[in-house]
Amino acid sequence: MNPSVHTAALIAVMAVGSALLRFLPFLVFRNKTPAYVVYLGKVLPSAIIGMLVIYCLRETNVTASPFGLPELIATAIVVLLQIWKRKTILSIIAGTAAYMLLLQVVFA
Repeated sequence: MNPSVHTAALIAVMAVGSALLRFLPFLVFRNKTPAYVVYLGKVLPSAIIGMLVIYCLRETNVTASPFGLPELIATAIVVLLQIWKRKTILSIIAGTAAYMLLLQVVFA
């Protein structure tokens, strides 16, 4: 098989698979969304964010200098900005920038 045709076929199959996975819930739950799906829609976002926080902070060393201060300060910035502005992208960018600045300049 020609490599270009093979590549095009792979892209087409992946696109159809991705689209099918995105549209399938709307097709399956056309009339009434089950209560457990509604429950998962309410609970999972917070659970996923919690797991991401744990994953990001899992290797923070609080027994040696700087004792996790860059992580703590950056996390506080993210939380406070999220509470204040309710703009997720702003919170993430500001927290990341603050963390990098703290690591490169303050705690270098």
